Amino acid sequence: MLCQDCKKREAHVHLTQIVNNEKIALSLCKECASARGFHSPLENIPFPLAEILSGLAHSVGPSGKAEPMPSIACPNCRLTFEEFTRQGRFGCGECYRAFRPKLESIMRKIHGASLHRGRAPEATTVADIADRPIPVKEEERLEAELRKAIDAEDFERAAEIRDKLKSIKENVTP
Repeated sequence: MLCQDCKKREAHVHLTQIVNNEKIALSLCKECASARGFHSPLENIPFPLAEILSGLAHSVGPSGKAEPMPSIACPNCRLTFEEFTRQGRFGCGECYRAFRPKLESIMRKIHGASLHRGRAPEATTVADIADRPIPVKEEERLEAELRKAIDAEDFERAAEIRDKLKSIKENVTP
């Protein structure tokens, strides 16, 4: 999306203000946002993502001691999960899939859930709408339908729904 002021650079600052009960949304590039006096209060403060990830990734066992980190490695770039927690960056796009089980537990610790349940950004073009992943609501609906099919002992229908759920989970990039 282009900056609404200069219409030249990519917008990286998105602001929403409510003035006199009217919502105003602005998408600006960093230069235009600075010219208007907007800046992040955390702009010059380092964010210790690696330390946070490392702390969240180490699980504490029943004895109260940290359990050893699993030796998961990305099959594409060979980055290990331990290296990821130290540097705070993935090596490639496949790391999301390789580390998904551990990432889900980290997301649950941070957000209380591993699935996004908020709003999706507004689509700006028809292509944006077509490229959107299937919403979490569809996955939830299918899971509820699967439970009903199992309770009704309609196992053929349950198998169809299970296959749909599996394909959704495989095709959605975490």
